Amino acid sequence: MTEQISELTTARLSIYLRCLEALEIAGVKTVSSLALAEQFHLNAAQIRKDLAYFGEFGIRGVGYYVKDLKRHLREILGVDRTIKAVILGAGNLGLALADYAGFRDDGFDIVALFDIVREKIGGYSKSGVPIRSLRDLGRVAEREHVEIAVNAVPAAAAQVVVDLATAAGIKAILNFSPSPIRVPRGVKLKNVDLTVSLESLSFYLAHGRMEGED
Repeated sequence: MTEQISELTTARLSIYLRCLEALEIAGVKTVSSLALAEQFHLNAAQIRKDLAYFGEFGIRGVGYYVKDLKRHLREILGVDRTIKAVILGAGNLGLALADYAGFRDDGFDIVALFDIVREKIGGYSKSGVPIRSLRDLGRVAEREHVEIAVNAVPAAAAQVVVDLATAAGIKAILNFSPSPIRVPRGVKLKNVDLTVSLESLSFYLAHGRMEGED
């Protein structure tokens, strides 16, 4: 199933989940795919197609029960449980990620930051996440059953620390480094390149200016 489902599909499921959470907070009990699409600027046919991969969740004449569909999506996305994660690098980016409350709200427990700078080791982020020596990564990963490592180190050190994480048995890497990263078979790598995203926005801004000048 995971090989058949694209990352675009799972990304849309995450969006649907956020929309359902907003509806639940607003007290909405049921919603149709059309109403969901119209309220959140989505595509009703795409919603039905994406959900059909995983079963039949709608009821004719009623639509979807918001609470039930939300629960199903959390199960499908694997966020119906606590997922242990670590952050590699206790610089500005790593510390900011460690202190982001949304991770914990969504079931991701950041158990530690790791760094090689002696002055940082033994300290804590603002929210209390401990900063450990990178040499302790293997022991912490095994003891805490860590499943995800977030790579927030400079490009020059990125491959080395990712290799340490995969050697420690961590099977999923979220990589913020702009340098290309290799992972062994059986490890899932997801790249987040902030520069590429900013350049994409810059392109649209430049394109908009050019259109306005014509």
